[in-house]
Amino acid sequence: MIEYVKGELAELTPTMAVIDCNGVGYGLNISLNTYSAIHGKKSCKLLVYEAVREDAYVLYGFADKKEREMFLLLITVSGIGGNTARTILSALSPMELANVIAAENTSLLKTAKGIGLKTAQRIIVELKDKIASWATSEGAMPASGLSIAHTQIQEEAVAALTMLGFAPAPSQKVVAAILKAEPDASVENVIKQALKRL
Repeated sequence: MIEYVKGELAELTPTMAVIDCNGVGYGLNISLNTYSAIHGKKSCKLLVYEAVREDAYVLYGFADKKEREMFLLLITVSGIGGNTARTILSALSPMELANVIAAENTSLLKTAKGIGLKTAQRIIVELKDKIASWATSEGAMPASGLSIAHTQIQEEAVAALTMLGFAPAPSQKVVAAILKAEPDASVENVIKQALKRL
């Protein structure tokens, strides 16, 4: 079992990292979160999950343990494979996803490409208990009134940007970054700032 791959970053795209490890290039499927974490670096270390199937041997790479743990939880949900889990983790950070599941926010979960209402509900039902202990142990915000209000602002802003023609995943990222910097920002303020960044 490969635990991690460490070496020179030979190639990098938003979905794939090729790490040269003593002359062997390992191609790892990555999320946008991991891409952002390693972008611009000459060398890096990625934690690995190996998916061995009849027709393929696929490696998934993660910049940190939290993302790999969340990925492993997601693929336990029936109907969620490695690529879908990676797509979800490209739209939401592990901590955001933990909060979305704890708050049972299906509409925010649906902003991830390829996730419909039924899949979002299944993720919440199957992971809510697991996420509760995971989130607490990782020091995530509890699903208090504050985080739910925060989530609603995030949800409204992303919905507005999507209606304006922006893709949900980048909109989600930008809105999350704005709210992280300014937790008290109004929906209008978040949308105005997001329009400048997108």
